[in-house]
Amino acid sequence: MIINNMGGSSSSTGLCLLLSLLIHSSIFFFVASQSTTAAVEGTVFINGSSRIGRTNPNFICATLDWWPPEKCDYGTCSWGRASLLNLDLTNPLLLNAIKAFSPLKIRMGGTLQDKVIYETQQQACPASFIKSSSEMFGFSQGCLPMSRWDELNSFFKKAGAAVVFGLNALNGRTIASDGSAAGAWNSSNAEALIRYTVNKNFAIFGWELGNELSGSGIGTSVAADQYASDITNLHDIVRRTYASFGKRMKKPLVLAPGGFYDANWLTEFINKTPKNSLQVVTHHIYNLGPGVDTHLVDKILDPSYLDGGSSPFSGLQGILKSTGSSAVAWVGEAGGAYNSGHNLVTNAFVFSFWYLDQLGMAASYNTKTYCRQSLIGGNYGLLNTTTFVPNPDYYSALLWHRLMGTKVLSTSFSGTKKIRAYAHCSKKSQGITLLLINLDSNTTANVRVSTENAITFRTARRHHQNRRSKFARMSRGSKANAQVREEYHLTANGNDLHSQTVLLNGKVLAVNNTSGSIPPLEPVQARLSDPITIAPFSIVFAHIANVTVPACK
Repeated sequence: MIINNMGGSSSSTGLCLLLSLLIHSSIFFFVASQSTTAAVEGTVFINGSSRIGRTNPNFICATLDWWPPEKCDYGTCSWGRASLLNLDLTNPLLLNAIKAFSPLKIRMGGTLQDKVIYETQQQACPASFIKSSSEMFGFSQGCLPMSRWDELNSFFKKAGAAVVFGLNALNGRTIASDGSAAGAWNSSNAEALIRYTVNKNFAIFGWELGNELSGSGIGTSVAADQYASDITNLHDIVRRTYASFGKRMKKPLVLAPGGFYDANWLTEFINKTPKNSLQVVTHHIYNLGPGVDTHLVDKILDPSYLDGGSSPFSGLQGILKSTGSSAVAWVGEAGGAYNSGHNLVTNAFVFSFWYLDQLGMAASYNTKTYCRQSLIGGNYGLLNTTTFVPNPDYYSALLWHRLMGTKVLSTSFSGTKKIRAYAHCSKKSQGITLLLINLDSNTTANVRVSTENAITFRTARRHHQNRRSKFARMSRGSKANAQVREEYHLTANGNDLHSQTVLLNGKVLAVNNTSGSIPPLEPVQARLSDPITIAPFSIVFAHIANVTVPACK
């Protein structure tokens, strides 16, 4: 039995066996409840000789937007009070949801950022974002009061967030007859905000210029050579302003352009931007099409469609390499389906298939950070817009953040096209962590793991295999841990892909109604000698601590 190598007395062996049997009934029920008549065998191959990518430690990022309650798409108004101007910063669920990441990157921005002015002593705030069909993006100009900026920064400091702020890149430009934005960026209002921020000692992780103005743009566009000049201007402002405070404040990153992948535009932009002026190239992902599309779920469950999502990642890495740029790639905004997503799809369990696959794919192409649209607001929020209760993707993101380390390993799967597989060196522990996604509706996958150049820490005695005690919970200090792995199985409540309730190892994940605390994410333990069982329409994170590969050293 798995306990026999604990090396000591028969009493300790018996105790561990008893503990295994006591928990066996609940774990067996979870496995049995997911069983089906169809099953497939497969192998995930991990090449651990070297890493193929490296992410930031805080790879997970989420956005906060400017949309007012009057923002509606296809007859549905899904934003509520989720705007940077009216979000309830006193809600304990919001605070706890962010603190759980320690830290969570938050990118503040979106379509309306290029219509926002910042309050100064000389310029008071008028009414913001009045709905008007004659205005670009359907709303009038908005304004950020400094009192609200103070509140936001105080909240983010308390929550431990790393903040990226998107600046208005249209200030000072005129719209030409062809619809493009002509002229240079007027940076005076942005510089006033940056100086105010530094004087108040607010910590900003990065300043990003513009939203979806690159390439063909959304609403309007800015030429690549002009954008390069504007970024040089922003970099100089950031350098001068933060230099005046010496080492007291860390200089933030400069990011741009926050638009859709356009190879020609990006190549010109990066080539014409001085090498030290731009630290991050950001791009947006909405590859599922409009939120009104009735085939969103079909696309999400189609492996070939998911594979097509790699193009912007590989293309941008090629441009960065060919231009010799020192900048790195981020996904600055990704909501999957544009125009606020689709209720009970992009905020339901089924969307975790797309979201986690995107995270795995982006990381494998050396993307450093991935910002999900949105933290709250629209139909694609990690949190419910009204109740602030986490949607399934929140827990998917949190598990990734806690388990997947920065080093990305080359991974492939043999057995069925319906399994998506990714692997990283584990985070804050030895070993490797796998992400396995089963897109099949009625087939269970039994997956073996094959690692190249791996060293397995084996115990002296072989274990007698006992299928009836497949899972066992044991203390982390147990020697028996060397022969087990930790597994996190995510499934939809009632096996309904449109459910907004997710189960972890068969138990509903729910916040504490009294304290607003995020529930613990506890694994089950499985024997290394057994395959990883992936139920239909489920997701598994598997942490294998006793295997190390050269890439993870």
